[in-house]
Amino acid sequence: MNYLKAILSLVITGALVYLLNNKIGSAPALGKFLSPFEGFWASAEKADFPTDETLTLAGMKGSVTVLYDDNRVPHLFADNDYDLYFAQGYVQARDRLWQMDFVARSAGGRLAEVIGERAAGIDAYKRRMGSVYGAEQSMKLFNSSPKAKETVEAYSAGINAYIHQLKPKDYPLEFKLLGYEPEDWTPMKSALLIEEMSFTLASGTDELRLSNVRNKLGAAAADELFPDFPFIESPIIPVGTKWDFKALPTMKMTEVTKPTGALAFKEDDRDPGIGSNNWAVHGSKSATGLPILSGDPHLSLNLPSIWYQIQMVAPGVNVYGVTLPGSPGVIIGFNESVAWSPTNVGSDVVDWFEVKFKDATKKEYWHDGKWKPTKTRIETVKIKGKPNKVDTVYYTHHGPVVYLQGEKAFNMNTPVGYALRWIAHEPNNSIETFYELNRAKGYDDYVKALSHYVFPAQNFCFASNENNVAIWVNGLFPLKWKEQGKYLLDGTNATHDWAGWIPHAQNPHVKNPPRNFVSSANQFSTDPTYPYYLGWNFAPANRGRRINERLTLMTNATVDSLLVLQNDNMNVDARDFLAGMMKYLNDKDLNDSQKQAVATLRKWNFYNNAEEIGPTIFEEWASRLMDATWKDDLPESDSLPYRFPTFYRTVELTQKQPTAKWFDDITTKNKVETAAEILNNSFKAAVDSLVKRNGALGEKWQWWQIKATGVRHLIPGMDALSRLNIKTGGGPRIVNATGGGHGPSWRMIVQLGKEGPKAFGLYPGGQSGNPGSKFYDNIIDKWANGELNELLYLRSKDDKSSRIVKRVGISGSK
Repeated sequence: MNYLKAILSLVITGALVYLLNNKIGSAPALGKFLSPFEGFWASAEKADFPTDETLTLAGMKGSVTVLYDDNRVPHLFADNDYDLYFAQGYVQARDRLWQMDFVARSAGGRLAEVIGERAAGIDAYKRRMGSVYGAEQSMKLFNSSPKAKETVEAYSAGINAYIHQLKPKDYPLEFKLLGYEPEDWTPMKSALLIEEMSFTLASGTDELRLSNVRNKLGAAAADELFPDFPFIESPIIPVGTKWDFKALPTMKMTEVTKPTGALAFKEDDRDPGIGSNNWAVHGSKSATGLPILSGDPHLSLNLPSIWYQIQMVAPGVNVYGVTLPGSPGVIIGFNESVAWSPTNVGSDVVDWFEVKFKDATKKEYWHDGKWKPTKTRIETVKIKGKPNKVDTVYYTHHGPVVYLQGEKAFNMNTPVGYALRWIAHEPNNSIETFYELNRAKGYDDYVKALSHYVFPAQNFCFASNENNVAIWVNGLFPLKWKEQGKYLLDGTNATHDWAGWIPHAQNPHVKNPPRNFVSSANQFSTDPTYPYYLGWNFAPANRGRRINERLTLMTNATVDSLLVLQNDNMNVDARDFLAGMMKYLNDKDLNDSQKQAVATLRKWNFYNNAEEIGPTIFEEWASRLMDATWKDDLPESDSLPYRFPTFYRTVELTQKQPTAKWFDDITTKNKVETAAEILNNSFKAAVDSLVKRNGALGEKWQWWQIKATGVRHLIPGMDALSRLNIKTGGGPRIVNATGGGHGPSWRMIVQLGKEGPKAFGLYPGGQSGNPGSKFYDNIIDKWANGELNELLYLRSKDDKSSRIVKRVGISGSK
């Protein structure tokens, strides 16, 4: 018996040793993970910020001084550009190495290598979309530009200098959680990050769904329901602006393609939470007599934070702002003379072409009256714990064929595919754009810097000490005929090809307009007088209208007045449309809960403040109204997806055509519904649904509880490393665009002055990517309250400030 016990003990001990030191599925080796010497405990950071230190790093040309302030923001002082970007790479890797690695893997279709099979699908899709191909094209441009080449190579060298000094115990927590090691950084990874931003901001399309709508309802109905310009708008370039150029000729609209079969796959949706606000008031509207600029890009709310604060100083440059971890330079920020902040344009720079292959080999496709050869690209997706997935991607002159016959439930008799023409396949030297913008002294420098920029298209808001304010709708835009790409394009027809590019000088822009401010909120770039077609599906005008209303009335603007506007919770849609919606409600037909909801809406002041209940009812009603109006006419399914008309178009129909056929529910017999019935029924359904989910109208109906804002860790489901259920107001259609998982990812206000800028900023997170650091999420609460930190802008490394808490000296080894 004792022998058996001994043997059993040895077996159990052996099994534990094996389990603790080997990966089981996607889980890390628990022994190493739990080890106090090299596991997650080793990632914990001391409560006190580390003291001064001196570092010697191979590869630098001179020396750099890094001053850390009380929010862990590094202020870099270098003797030359190379060392400046080397030091930037080093300090960012020190704080955000895992995030940089993870996002670069996502961009390059390599997540399955560390996460496993669940990421293989998105990896393969990124490869077919041509993200890696596009990054390769940009690398060619980087390498041909001395400034860009030196910048990305120095930046990469700095990151690798940090990686090479790490031991396994020093790896950031997430490497230990997922059980893998960091690898060397390359300039290609920085190029991939630009592709990832384009994927986020400029890859969503609607033309496949719209083609299905057109096929089902007819061309006239599609044109009626999806107009090229909305009935309410306040465009970025003010109405009445004169176009000071002679436009290039464009082709007339040609026949829209009728697909070979029902389009049963879904292209990327345009995420309604993705957007931004920016504006700049001229000195004539400010209390100081010089411009004040405001910006807040709306992106995913993540931990580690999307942005990283930094100040960078070298001969010819002293710039402060935020950058994307993994990308050199400052993306949004200011220097002694200028400030800038971008918002997403939302123009149509993604088109799908139906391609006809000669046969099943797909070696040739028909275009412009002849067979042309395809090119092939082998994409290998490596999957943790599984065999590799090898995919052959066929390229036409349009771009990669993302979907093929037989995929995504296609049922077609002819060999066809769907090729993607995407601006992110073009070479892009944004590195040089931000290099020059960081050093800009005035308006002319700003325009020159923007001329290098290709994608993702951005509305670059600008202000300078010259007392100039300006905005450029900036990027490389295809030269199109009207509505080209609104619907599926014919890949066999040369007249459907992109015919060239709008000259940069003819991109929509304005400098010092008569209203004495510039602004954007992702709405239409121009009114219909602009001679080029940029697309039809821009963001609703609600945020832009509210910003323009407030700025028009504003005088003697200050940082405080612009901060109030950044946090504005007015629901413009409710203010403008709720009364018209409620006039159709029949009180006699409502139950007690529904009557209580009506009373709440009548008392509501239209502000989406955190504790209000009105926005909860309005948003649920708006959602139910959309479904009640369109689901019967456009019954979307995985096998046949459709796009609904916009909320604005739906409300316009209730106001102007209340008996339109679209309000008749075709699923009911012997009855014809109007807008009155649809609004009544959708309101009752909305309230009943809220009661079912949250009980009787009360505290649980408060907007912040329903909205459930969270700043979530990049690894899905990692709630322990997230901040959830944050009490905030706002919403996706509000100037304070704080939604459930998207919102202001960085708020900044810069007051320019002859004696230097005074700036304020804050983002939802912290400088450190380490969950064991007090700087991981230390400013989320201030962000939720709509506050900003004053940004410490230093002139030299010898400036005295009580906010400097650490000094690091970095020098190169001999």
